[in-house]
Amino acid sequence: MEPMRILIADDDGVSRALLEAILKYWGHEVVATTDGLEAHQALQRDDAPSFAILDWLMPGLDGPEVCRKLRKLPNPKPLYILLLTVKDQRADIISGLEAGADDYVTKPFDQGELKARILAGERLLGLQDALASRVVELEEALASVKQLRGLLPICSYCKKIRDDKDYWREVEVYVGSHSGAEFTHSICPTCFEKELRPVLEPKSGKRPARPGKKS
Repeated sequence: MEPMRILIADDDGVSRALLEAILKYWGHEVVATTDGLEAHQALQRDDAPSFAILDWLMPGLDGPEVCRKLRKLPNPKPLYILLLTVKDQRADIISGLEAGADDYVTKPFDQGELKARILAGERLLGLQDALASRVVELEEALASVKQLRGLLPICSYCKKIRDDKDYWREVEVYVGSHSGAEFTHSICPTCFEKELRPVLEPKSGKRPARPGKKS
């Protein structure tokens, strides 16, 4: 289990202290809050933990209500929420999950079960982070390709392209850096007739074959 920052919310001081001690023993950093309102505010900060363990029954805002409010936020950050509850009826569990919780543990909790569920949440957060990184990479790649669209300033004589930093670069260099394409050089028939044949004929005494034709 990798160390994480975990927010806990429980209005019962003894339960909160016990949970905090267990999490710290496992190596986690704990942000302790005493009720749902305090937890709701703490989880909206820029440095908020990405994992939260909320007691279901708390004054003010209970655990499910905190879940509902957090899930309704625009552009929410990745957050895994685990509910601690004495409610063990199927309808209660469904209600908590529908409110926005990712998982639950019934109280009094078994330490082994709690640890396993935290590990499951950690894996999910890791997958979300990896996916977010891939999305950023794809967006950067698409942005790079899109730079080839529109008007490109190209020299009428040497055919070099002016880049964003006002440098003139060879076409293949510019396109390669903006798309990842690679180039191989050859000679088209028109350029062969115009540029190379006049140079080669006087030296060889015969007409060289054009590219792509057998002599």
